Amino acid sequence: MDAVRRRAWLVVASAFLAAVCAGMLGPVAFSALSTGGAVATATEAKRARGQAERLGVPSPDLLLAVSQRTGVSRRTGVEREAAVRDGTTAVMETLAKQSDVKAVWSAQTPGDTWLRSQDGHTLLVAVRLRGTDKERKEAAPGMVAAARSAVPGMRVEPSGEVWANREIDETIERDLSRAELLAAPVLFVVLVFAYGSVVSALLPVVVAALAIGCTIPVLGLLAQVADVSRVAVNAASAIGFGLAVDYSLFLLARVREETSRGADLHTALATARRSSGRSVAFSAAAVTVCLATALVVPVPMLRALSMAGMIVTVLAALVALTVLPACLRLLGPGAQAWDPLARWRRARTGDGSRFWHRTASAVTAQPLLAGGLAALLLALLAVPFTHAQLGIVDERTLPPSAPAAAAAERVRAEFTAPPERLLTVVVTGPRVTDGAPAYADRLARVPGIAGVRVARVAPSGGAVVLLAATSAAPDTPQAHTAVRKVRQTRAPGSVAVGGRAAEVLDTADAVLDALPWCLLLLTAGLLALLGAFTRTLIAPLKALIVAAASLGASLGALVILFQDGHGSAVLGHFTVTGTLDASTLLFVLFVTLALSVDYEVFLLGRIREEYDRCGDNRTSIIEGVARTGRLMTSAAAAVAISTAAMATSHVALLKFIGIGIALGALVDAVLVRGVLVPAVMAALGPANWWAPARIRPPLLITAPMKKGGS
Repeated sequence: MDAVRRRAWLVVASAFLAAVCAGMLGPVAFSALSTGGAVATATEAKRARGQAERLGVPSPDLLLAVSQRTGVSRRTGVEREAAVRDGTTAVMETLAKQSDVKAVWSAQTPGDTWLRSQDGHTLLVAVRLRGTDKERKEAAPGMVAAARSAVPGMRVEPSGEVWANREIDETIERDLSRAELLAAPVLFVVLVFAYGSVVSALLPVVVAALAIGCTIPVLGLLAQVADVSRVAVNAASAIGFGLAVDYSLFLLARVREETSRGADLHTALATARRSSGRSVAFSAAAVTVCLATALVVPVPMLRALSMAGMIVTVLAALVALTVLPACLRLLGPGAQAWDPLARWRRARTGDGSRFWHRTASAVTAQPLLAGGLAALLLALLAVPFTHAQLGIVDERTLPPSAPAAAAAERVRAEFTAPPERLLTVVVTGPRVTDGAPAYADRLARVPGIAGVRVARVAPSGGAVVLLAATSAAPDTPQAHTAVRKVRQTRAPGSVAVGGRAAEVLDTADAVLDALPWCLLLLTAGLLALLGAFTRTLIAPLKALIVAAASLGASLGALVILFQDGHGSAVLGHFTVTGTLDASTLLFVLFVTLALSVDYEVFLLGRIREEYDRCGDNRTSIIEGVARTGRLMTSAAAAVAISTAAMATSHVALLKFIGIGIALGALVDAVLVRGVLVPAVMAALGPANWWAPARIRPPLLITAPMKKGGS
């Protein structure tokens, strides 16, 4: 026993050392992360952007709207326009001298009249900065300050991608701190209720803190070779905490169940490791498979979110299977100390939840009726997802009152062809120059194109860059139709079309093109894992079908709340764009599926264990649901509280992630695992456990159990 305690102290000391190192490296690693990466890579829009930049027509990172200050009186509009022109010239001259500026242009640049407002009282200065995304964000405030210093008597309002990303970063950091403070008290009460003591309630917090804390330095290392968004930290926090609660809760519950039968702590831990520990390992593998399939989608933000989820999943399982048992060995009976809810808590009998026992009994008595009603409700919730529209995140994820969002909205309102509506058309070929005028005329007649101008002719005559202004916003079907028609228009050479509308369209197409491969890999991976876990063929297929129904319901609700805007008043007013960010939507989908599989693994494992013991399908379902129902609802409630707190954020992107994961966890743990799964399994009967003879060995090898045990 002394050797066991020494090993336990060594494990805890190693974990503490890892936490200290992660704490020291965390701030440095976090600073290496970026914002952005919502646009798909290796697309025509990306290629056009690169070609145009090499030809001297870059896309702006930063937009500065120069105008007269409110309240400044001028005798005539002509004098006001002259003052704005002079101010714009001063800003351009100042910025051109900055080492961080790669290019700067405005309406003062010959031929670029689209950067002049319709009333002529505001001019835009477009700036292209040098360096990486992170370096450009760091340089942006200095450029804004320099511009304002150049024209102290005028108003300079910054907007653009870099400025919006910077403001999104700052808002996310503030909002997450507030959300954590709001959720912590409620979450702690839920954990105390679920774990039965204050000491036990702190254990999943330790597991989560270690897993999440050690994930951040790993993400910092990945950021040296890949584009890793800061939102990946939020993703790791949400997934890591949810899995830490799940894994800790199921391990602790099994230890308590064994000790309540008279087993000593060492024996109880060994039994828990063979049963619940095996479920933890398979759950972590299944969750990792769910998130790994997202790497097929060529969107950097989604890949970063997926990598964060994979890393934190593996670490959560590792910590739960090593550090948690070590803590229990060192604490001994002290792990159950101080239960402030003891006087209200029903005495534990080891027979599971009475409520879930009654629910499972009623469902399995009428499986077709109960399952049919649950499936109908899920189908109705999924219907809105049929009209989902994909987009990419921009400054409108901020509240309308945010400076970056307000400035961008002013540009949209006052300018005929704001930069976000411009398509960059790059034509290359041996005789491009001769055919450029006629080609520009053809583009001008394309429906949805408001105007065309030639921006650059290569000195060699082998390339021309044209700018075409769309009459609709870049994330609308009308703009996407215009992009397709421009690409189909006969040209004097090879054509590449870029611009914001093209990026949105290409990103949505890239996601949809990759989705079948994702689903194929996901199905194959989960069938293999769940088949190995249950030693059956039917149960894994049932699990995937049920998970799909659960996903559809959650995603349909998100369309109603965020795309259609019906949740704006309830969740805090946000800008309704009519689209859902493609990478965020897929991330929520994969996380919800991962949680669904996580709950399925624990439920199937317990039901199969009961079936191996008693051999009766209905009894095993009732006992499995009764013994896991309270645990799953407690774990889902903890996940929902911690993620739903993100709804207090001013950033719609965080609201979407938080509400999406919370809805998915609750719908799956309560309606799907509590009603639909037992109904389907009861209807299937012994067919649940059918498998070819060669893969039928017993699922678990556990210590002999008393009747009524697990």
